[in-house]
Amino acid sequence: MSKRKPCNRRVQIERSMRALVNTNHAAVINIDPSGLQVMINWKNGKQILSKPVSDALCDVAHRWTIYIAGICVRQDGAQYIKSIDIRPDGVHLVERLSDVLEHFYEEVKADCNPNHRIGMGWLAVPGDTPVTEARLSALLASVGAWGQVKEAA
Repeated sequence: MSKRKPCNRRVQIERSMRALVNTNHAAVINIDPSGLQVMINWKNGKQILSKPVSDALCDVAHRWTIYIAGICVRQDGAQYIKSIDIRPDGVHLVERLSDVLEHFYEEVKADCNPNHRIGMGWLAVPGDTPVTEARLSALLASVGAWGQVKEAA
């Protein structure tokens, strides 16, 4: 008979927390220059206020798919975004994500027309979840990215 694996309570807790994050479609969205950062359901665009989901998202390291977008408005009033998606190697905590995406953030910022850019934003989704550019635009709109004051060019 094979020897039974010992109980690893920490791994069990992390697995249940990841399941909670996946069930609630939790993600972190951040917009600048307002500095707003909220936890959001990336499927329906509603803000998540649950403490257990917040703990599961923030206290456990995840593999992330990060979408970085330049939020722009043309002179005729048409709204658009320029975005890229990155999948950093390894697992990271939410609080360390800004260090991971800093280089890419500046790259997207330089790629946008400074006369059109009103801000920047990013969406961090745990796992390998694909989010379309239209969905990303809708999520940014749901947290008020288009209504913020234009940043200095």
